[in-house]
Amino acid sequence: MSARKHERTRDRAHAVQVLYTSEIQGKPASQLLESGQCLIEDGPLTDYALGLVHGVEDRLGDIDARLAAASENWALSRMPIVDRSILRLATYEMFHVDDVPVSVSINEAVELAKDFGGEEDSPRFVNGVLGRIARQMGEEPPAPETLVETAGAIVGASGAAAVVQVGV
Repeated sequence: MSARKHERTRDRAHAVQVLYTSEIQGKPASQLLESGQCLIEDGPLTDYALGLVHGVEDRLGDIDARLAAASENWALSRMPIVDRSILRLATYEMFHVDDVPVSVSINEAVELAKDFGGEEDSPRFVNGVLGRIARQMGEEPPAPETLVETAGAIVGASGAAAVVQVGV
């Protein structure tokens, strides 16, 4: 795995932590970063992580509208904060980061949900919502035959399986 891929995986995790902290504290992420209230153990955030955080913050209304339209029977306010933070980050990346394929954004989000999600259903939920967004974009979510099984297939409510591939 290239160093860049590994770094972006870490950057996504850091960005989710900042977005989560922002929601818990009820303060904008940029304010937390500027005041040093959001500390990351590995040191300062990279430009990529900062771009993700600021991008989500700048386009939050559009991102939330897309998530609300794709999350059948779930109000954004009812979603666990960590899942909502992961979904926001992935949706931003899917629409606004040109050098990351949609399937990789979905993949990385599923991995983040496995690592940070508060419930066993977080990876499936994240995959299902992002799979619907990908189809709305005209993209195909990762195909089941490309799934690498870990502790069983991660299949969203949409029937789309997540590719377990780390990074880009």
